[in-house]
Amino acid sequence: MQLLILLAVALMAGAAASLQVGVNIRLREWAGDPVAAAFVSFLVGTVTLAAYMLATRIPWPQIDGASRLPLWHWSGGVLGAFIVASTVIVAPRLGAATTLSLMVAGQMLTALALDHFALFGYPQHTASPLRMLGIALIVAGVIVIRRF
Repeated sequence: MQLLILLAVALMAGAAASLQVGVNIRLREWAGDPVAAAFVSFLVGTVTLAAYMLATRIPWPQIDGASRLPLWHWSGGVLGAFIVASTVIVAPRLGAATTLSLMVAGQMLTALALDHFALFGYPQHTASPLRMLGIALIVAGVIVIRRF
């Protein structure tokens, strides 16, 4: 049952990503710039997370030791900003299906390497021929979506 819940949450997160791109494109129209739209999106997200933490009494992270973290630990926000801003720029030109299928292909290619080399704390899963076939099928799907 727990696995089904996790699968459902992952599926909903994928749907939310598709919706977020469209919402942020409309936000760009108001903000006048994709980076400004991404900023507003992150600001709303930050306020939402802060409210959730307060409502559920999740403890705030301790500042002590934050300066000792490796720099790459802080890159998640930079990556998120790049993702949001780039989708606001790319999606109006390529469309939702092409943009998001390319994002999924990029995610899967990267995920295969992360698993294979057990990077960033992921457990090691060898890039077997069948896993690589799965990636090839995803890339083929991107081509089909783009062409038709």
